[in-house]
Amino acid sequence: MESVISVLFFLIIGAVAGALLTVAGKIFFVKTDETVEKITEALPGANCGGCGFAGCEAYAQAIASGAAKPNLCSPGGLEVNKKISGILGVEVEESEPMVAYVHCNGCNGATEDKYVYVGTKQCVAAEKFYNGKGNCSYGCTGFGDCVRVCENDAIKIVNGVAVIDPHKCFACGKCVKVCPNHLISLKKKSSVVAVRCSSQDIGKVTRTVCKNGCIGCGICVKKCPEKAVSINGNHAEIDYNKCVSCGICAQSCPVKCIEILAKCG
Repeated sequence: MESVISVLFFLIIGAVAGALLTVAGKIFFVKTDETVEKITEALPGANCGGCGFAGCEAYAQAIASGAAKPNLCSPGGLEVNKKISGILGVEVEESEPMVAYVHCNGCNGATEDKYVYVGTKQCVAAEKFYNGKGNCSYGCTGFGDCVRVCENDAIKIVNGVAVIDPHKCFACGKCVKVCPNHLISLKKKSSVVAVRCSSQDIGKVTRTVCKNGCIGCGICVKKCPEKAVSINGNHAEIDYNKCVSCGICAQSCPVKCIEILAKCG
């Protein structure tokens, strides 16, 4: 008899608890925004942050609320842009495809190390030790922090310097964030000229530490018909909103640190 009472007791407690949970679920129920769900499903799920948001779900919420455009997902590209625009019922607004680029050509032979580094083989660690092992304090350390964060196998260390394959890169921006010397930026895929130097030393110093470095002479600035080139921090920079990829700056550069790239788009 006691066992029957015990069983009934637990059944009653279970029934009451279940009823309370059901009531609580209805009281505290938060309706899910179906638009956010659909947009999240349309996104690739890379959670790379290249769109400027913490992840795909955060970006989906921003799109649904009107705080962000549906064309900011680099990994998804035009296909994802079309899907999201269809969900929102708006016209597809295409964006310029981007690609990451390493602004350094301090390869083996062009520059040398100032000491033998035997610490942790990480760029961020090496840079904390006397501004890195290379004679150029602004150059690529070559330990591949960018390689390790790239999920698309688009980056390799070639001759001591990180090189990005534009055909594999989907411009997530993770390599941009992880580089301690800020040598990587995102540029338009259609732009076929780029400066392979980030040295902020004056020209005389740059030439003593790297044969391939920009000396900040300004010839490219004078020759550019679009006024797209400027000297900032003692090295040339290209404004891709003005650049038409004519290549005149690369042709006029006396140290050949501005290069003409193969089209990848």
